[in-house]
Amino acid sequence: MKIKLTAFAVALPLALTTLTGCDMTENESDDVTSAGTSTSSDAADAVEGISSGIYDLIGVKGKASDSRSGVEECEGKDRDTYFKIFHPWSFYPASASDLDDAMRNLRERLPEHGWKIVQYGPDTSKNRNIVLIADNDERKAGVHIAQMAKNDPPKLSVDVVSGCYKVPDGQKVEHF
Repeated sequence: MKIKLTAFAVALPLALTTLTGCDMTENESDDVTSAGTSTSSDAADAVEGISSGIYDLIGVKGKASDSRSGVEECEGKDRDTYFKIFHPWSFYPASASDLDDAMRNLRERLPEHGWKIVQYGPDTSKNRNIVLIADNDERKAGVHIAQMAKNDPPKLSVDVVSGCYKVPDGQKVEHF
């Protein structure tokens, strides 16, 4: 997988801050929803499964970048007990002209699969990338998708992030 470090460095904190603070709030804190109890590995598999479901909703031919998920701390919580999972990836349509169709499909199909779109429209960057931010309360996850039409090659930048998990009693968070 090839991710430009600057784009990743900008997109990930935005995604982590924005996605987990929307309508998913439950008992754990005022900012991040509880995603339940899990090991880091099992939670990572679940988040990658969510990413796979989003990929299926794109509905145009193309290729996804090869990426793995990672572990992030839950702000204000013990880093050995609580964690979030993030999974950044990109989608490159077979044809640049399919990029608009891919984003339109996501905007239409995500709500049909339990996602609530909380933001849609151009960002404040020079390129005015179209951004879609959605939360899935049932899956305890959020997604930040940016349509980067002016990139070479054009792509969708996708960041999926979980709510805050707690490891099972007697275990510690595996950081990767």
